[in-house]
Amino acid sequence: MTDSLSAAGQLTAPQSSPGAAPTRRAAAFFDLDKTVIAKSSTLAFSKPFFNQGLLNRRAVLKSSYAQFLFLMAGADHDQMDRMRSYVTSMCAGWDVEQVKAIVNETLHDIVDPLVFAEAAELIADHRHCGRDVVIVSASGEEIVAPIARALGATHAMATRMVVEDGRYTGDVAFYCFGEGKTAAVRELAAHEGYALEHCYAYSDSITDLPMLETVGHPNVVNPDRALRKEAAARDWPVLTFSRPVPLRDRINAPSGAAMATTAALGISALAAGALTYSVLRRLIF
Repeated sequence: MTDSLSAAGQLTAPQSSPGAAPTRRAAAFFDLDKTVIAKSSTLAFSKPFFNQGLLNRRAVLKSSYAQFLFLMAGADHDQMDRMRSYVTSMCAGWDVEQVKAIVNETLHDIVDPLVFAEAAELIADHRHCGRDVVIVSASGEEIVAPIARALGATHAMATRMVVEDGRYTGDVAFYCFGEGKTAAVRELAAHEGYALEHCYAYSDSITDLPMLETVGHPNVVNPDRALRKEAAARDWPVLTFSRPVPLRDRINAPSGAAMATTAALGISALAAGALTYSVLRRLIF
């Protein structure tokens, strides 16, 4: 359930500063969408998926509007569940290798301009201090793993869908969301020997509250209203990332030796972005 990923953020308190050398092996766990990059990683690929015949115009319209809703309001547990159902049924039958090829061919054009400069700087800080950096996303591996590699992350954890005969069946093997993210974080920590009390976590969404509670240094980034309220009550650092810059201008790609692949699946990636299908039906159709 692990592979390549990334970290980001910036703290001011000396006791939680990424610049302080860790006393035990530790990692920084990062949500991806609206934490490291400015949009939904899944919806960002709507155009190339359309160009390759995987999506029709109606689906692209839904994705564009969903991206707007995602940026404005985020998504709660119910919305994410509806999104997962919609996306998994939509991608059933898609060829996995075709999806991987599309993502790899368009990754830098699509994702590079979306990376927050502040996140890139924090990733570099954590790596400099000897911490592993981990991307933990509800999107699928075919999208998350390449982004994680480009960011220079150590591991990646993402949603994994069932594949038969090289095609998605529409079933989900592992949903990297909510408590699923927390279980993945704990499993990786046990495997790698991370001391969770010395680890960091970053997210924008209230749905990642369980993950944030798992580590000793939780941080919220561009938080939704519910998470901002929790952060205030718990006195957690609140970070604002606002400067998307081309990734190639901020971070050099890691060496091949640093890369691994995680057990997660990509097109449920469309999950992180299809947001509220029921809302879209009411508002668009």
